[in-house]
Amino acid sequence: MLTEEIQQIRKESDKDFSSVEDVRKLEELRIKYLSRNGLLAQLFDGLKDVPKEEKPSVGKDLNELRKSLTEKYNSLKSSLDDKADQSKDEIDLTLPGTKRVIGSKHIIIQTLDEIKSIFKGMGFSVFEGPELESDYNNFGALNFPHDHPARDMQDTFFVSKDFLLRTHTSPVQVRIMNKYKPPVRAIMPGLAYRNEAINARSYCVFHQVEGLYVDTDVTFAELKGTLVSFAKQFYMDDLKYRFRPSFFPFTEPSAEMDITCFICKGQGCKICKKTGWLEILGCGMVDPNVFKNVGYDSEKYTGYAFGMGIERIALLKYGIDDIRRFFENDLRFLKQF
Repeated sequence: MLTEEIQQIRKESDKDFSSVEDVRKLEELRIKYLSRNGLLAQLFDGLKDVPKEEKPSVGKDLNELRKSLTEKYNSLKSSLDDKADQSKDEIDLTLPGTKRVIGSKHIIIQTLDEIKSIFKGMGFSVFEGPELESDYNNFGALNFPHDHPARDMQDTFFVSKDFLLRTHTSPVQVRIMNKYKPPVRAIMPGLAYRNEAINARSYCVFHQVEGLYVDTDVTFAELKGTLVSFAKQFYMDDLKYRFRPSFFPFTEPSAEMDITCFICKGQGCKICKKTGWLEILGCGMVDPNVFKNVGYDSEKYTGYAFGMGIERIALLKYGIDDIRRFFENDLRFLKQF
C-alpha cells in the first residue's frame, strides 16, 4: 500500500541524508527523492489509485514527507556551503610560494636611461616637451624658412596648417632658450615622428635624445670631446669613430658622428649599407639665426647641439639587425633584455 511505501521511503531517506559528506552526494539524493522523476514524485502519481476515503490521510502523509525531505536537503546544503566558504579562506602554509611574474623595462627605455645617466654625469639637465608642436617651434625658430628645401628632409605628419607631430626633439631646445638665459646645458629625450617608409633601418616613430650647451666661448672641440666621451662610456674605450661634415639648418658648421658597425665589425652589412660605418648622431655649432630667434646675443654666446636616435644606438649596442623588432612586442625578443 502507498502508506507503507511512504514509511519505507521516510526511513530510507533518514539513513541516506545522515551519511551525506559532500555536495556531490547531496545532489545524488536530491535527484533520487526530490527530482521530477524521483521517488516522491512517483508516490504522488500513485495517489490517484488510492481509495477516495483514504486520499486525505495519504495526501497529508505525502505532504509531510515532501516537507521533511525538502528541509533535510536545504539544511545540509546550507551547512556544506558554509564549510566550502570557510575552506576558501584558509591558507595552507605548507604550500610553496606563488612566483609573481613582474614585467621589465623595454630595451629602448633601458638604453634611454643609460644615455641620460651618462650625460647627467657630465653636468647636463634633462628637459621634456610636448609631442604635438607648432610649425614655428619645430621649423621656423630652428632656421627652416617656409620654402626652404631642408624641410623636405623630414616628411612630416601635419595635424593642421600650423601644428604637427614633432619631427625631432629640437623644439624643446627652443622652449628652453626662450625660458632660460645662458649658461644652458641640457638634454631632451622623447618621441619623434616622421612619415618614412618602414624598413630595417627606419620607422615612422622613434625615440630621440638631443643635447644643447650654450655659454661664452663654447667651441667645436668641446662638442667633439663631449660626444667622444659619451660614445666611449656607452660602447667601449677602444671605440673607432669619425666625424664627417654635414648640413643641418640649425647648426653651422655641422657634422655627423660614425662608429664602426658592431653588426658586421666593419665588413659591411644591410644595416651599415655595406660601408662598415654607422652614423649614431648629428651635431654642430648652433646657428646665430637660432640665437636671434630666441633672443640670445650671438656676439656674446656660442653653443653646440647634437641629436641621436635611440633605436639606432640600441641596434649597435646589442647587435640587433632590424629596428622593427623594437615595435613588434614579441616577448621572445623583449625577454632577452
